[in-house]
Amino acid sequence: MTYDAVGEKARAVKEASRVLYTCATGKKNSLLRAINARLRSEIPSILAANARDLAGAREIGLSKVLMDRLTLDEKRIGQMIKGVRDVIALPDPVGVVMEQVKRPNGLRVEKMRVPLGAVGIIYEARPNVTIDAAALCLKSGNAVLLRGGSEAIHTNRKLAEIVTMALQDVGLPSGCVEFIDSTDREAVMAMLKQELDVIIPRGSQQLISFIQEHSSVPVIAHGEGNCHVFVDRSADLRKAGEIVFNAKVQRPSVCNAAEKLLVHRKIAAKFLPPMAARLRKAGVEIIGDEETVALLHDAVPAVEADWHKEYLDLIIAIKVVGNLDEAIDHINRYGSHHSDAIVTGTKRNGERFLREVDSAAVYVNASTRFTDGYEFGLGAEIGISTQKLHARGPMGLVELTSAKYIVHGTGQIR
Repeated sequence: MTYDAVGEKARAVKEASRVLYTCATGKKNSLLRAINARLRSEIPSILAANARDLAGAREIGLSKVLMDRLTLDEKRIGQMIKGVRDVIALPDPVGVVMEQVKRPNGLRVEKMRVPLGAVGIIYEARPNVTIDAAALCLKSGNAVLLRGGSEAIHTNRKLAEIVTMALQDVGLPSGCVEFIDSTDREAVMAMLKQELDVIIPRGSQQLISFIQEHSSVPVIAHGEGNCHVFVDRSADLRKAGEIVFNAKVQRPSVCNAAEKLLVHRKIAAKFLPPMAARLRKAGVEIIGDEETVALLHDAVPAVEADWHKEYLDLIIAIKVVGNLDEAIDHINRYGSHHSDAIVTGTKRNGERFLREVDSAAVYVNASTRFTDGYEFGLGAEIGISTQKLHARGPMGLVELTSAKYIVHGTGQIR
């Protein structure tokens, strides 16, 4: 796709964003219901498109992790439909007055939520992002330019067609959701130079770094997930075992899966051997520091790079620590500031962990796997931001809005 063709789509999105800026909630919900109706009627063709992508992915030897992300079945399509339905049920953030104050001179100053405007989303592998992103952007009054990964081109193309048909069904311009139907990387470069209001990348750290380096549009980064679980000396070890197993094994290919396990030295000899045996039975490869290797003789010795790494696979690195301070220091030094958890029976330690671990989502006695727009009650998510400006954590409707000041006067002058 040429630079000019991408520019034409970006201009259509910018123009449509002005329509959506003042679009009534009822109209937006009607559109989302039309998308769901189209999704339900097109399940066979969606699966057929996805089968083409999966066949191509197998030919090029796509990793098991990416194959899992790429795969759609009726259950996952049902989850997409439910995600859209949940977004319909959520309150519209646009027009909500967040703050108001009356000044001594009689001016009434209000701060109101408004759409970001024209949003660009660049993503890899997961075709469900096409629908999640469209639903969230439309409900929050934003037009969106989508560019999915080459491995999912047929599925994304079909899902984008469904959204376009739904837009026609309710009489809204097709520019509300535009899709870059090209696997050419130059299309991404062209997208980064358009007059969009924000770019949101969702994918590998390499993709995100590339976009941050080359974009002339502001970027909200979805960061990698080097997530930790720390088992404190006061933890209920049965509960800790369930949390660690769920966080690592339930779906290892996603960014909120645990990649590191920290264990207090006082309980390491009791906790680690049975925990490791359960993990190995599930196919998990275990990497460890010196103390871990001494306890688990078949663990692979860790190197410095392991503590930084997001595996997105059935691999976990384990470190024995002497106290809560050491655990917090390790997480803040090596973690990606995504999601981290403590399992503890001490309220004070739990509160310290919540306060001092510098991550987008921090847990006491729960799995990191809950860092997700649906699980947090956001309906779906546009991504999970690990930066601190504008949005942090799962990005839902509210995070896709900005603000403007509304000032009411009666003739005041300064």
